[in-house]
Amino acid sequence: QVQLVESGGGLVQAGESLRLSCAASGLVFSDRNIAWYRQAPGKRREWVAAITHEFSTNYADSVLGRFAISRDNAREMSYLQMNNLKPEDTATYYCKFVQYDAWGQGTQVTVSS
Repeated sequence: QVQLVESGGGLVQAGESLRLSCAASGLVFSDRNIAWYRQAPGKRREWVAAITHEFSTNYADSVLGRFAISRDNAREMSYLQMNNLKPEDTATYYCKFVQYDAWGQGTQVTVSS
């Protein structure tokens, strides 16, 4: 059974940083690509970043240069380091295995101006 548990969200001021964590299990973690998404109130869920099983990374233009995705295969964890946060980053953040339809409960990030 696939389980995804996000944590690390909170309330911060603009310009501050947060590090989100994702505990992902149920598949062979080291073989899977991992992605982070976010959904702001009243908006569609949007892709934020991804990391392949070979550690290649990609980012949405809106977070490029501010966010960094990483993974620890031994711990079956993925991380999203978010720097220079902006109010428009306010959303619930989710991680998932790419090409597998399962979602966690998400973690809320609120950035005040």
